[in-house]
Amino acid sequence: MGDRSAVAGSAAGRDLDQNLDPDLISALERVAEAPTLLIALDFDGTLAPLVDDPDDSRALPAARTALDALGALPGTIVALVSGRSLESLTRVAEAPDDQPLVGSHGLEVRFAAADARPAVDDADAARVAALRSRLEPLVAAVPGAWIEPKPAGLAVHSRRVDDPDAVGALVEAVHAEAAAVDDALTVRDGRDVVEFAVRDATKGDGLRALVERFEPDAVLFAGDDVTDEDALAVLGPRDLGIKVGEAASSARARVADPEQLAVALAHLLRSRESFSGDAR
Repeated sequence: MGDRSAVAGSAAGRDLDQNLDPDLISALERVAEAPTLLIALDFDGTLAPLVDDPDDSRALPAARTALDALGALPGTIVALVSGRSLESLTRVAEAPDDQPLVGSHGLEVRFAAADARPAVDDADAARVAALRSRLEPLVAAVPGAWIEPKPAGLAVHSRRVDDPDAVGALVEAVHAEAAAVDDALTVRDGRDVVEFAVRDATKGDGLRALVERFEPDAVLFAGDDVTDEDALAVLGPRDLGIKVGEAASSARARVADPEQLAVALAHLLRSRESFSGDAR
């Protein structure tokens, strides 16, 4: 019975692989053979479909299953690299204590539960508080808009706003007000969000920190938003970057959505399990 189940599972995997680009399949099989592989992934829009309320975001079960199995393999590190704060990322990703995480676009880095880099000091926190007090009235005046606090700044979300003109006016207003409050802020425009930070860091900085710590032979990074391009830009010739969605990207490979990325991760798992077995 066990052998028949394994064969059926393998056949099902091959059927799903038909939705993947053959070049992506080849690239996945290549990185699967790295002695030490770092898999570093964005969360929202990559592992989890985008939702109106970020607190409701969860990784697709198929993606979660593949990542849990990959993380259990020898020489395989699974990390998350997000614009979310570490606290928020840990909660929605249901991340175990020993999982490496990068939050706040590289400002917060956790290699393990007892090994984390803080995002801000007291002076930075005061700058964030001053900024929020000035932006709150602008955001409150637009139904559906809201502020997400972060350790090193804040994000103004407009995904729930129905009026496109109201979104445009809000984005323009918060940009202008933030510049008047603090002209040293780092500002990032993403999908239905504008983020302000009192320290400058990118997901590329976070990915570099992971590479320096774990010294992998190859890296796989996947992301869907413009801020993920900073991480894709630091990948080397042995690495694999995957863009989720249709937006322009420097990534060498692409999948349509988080569902298709989950299929790619399942193929990576099967390839790496085969490589690990051969290595033994």
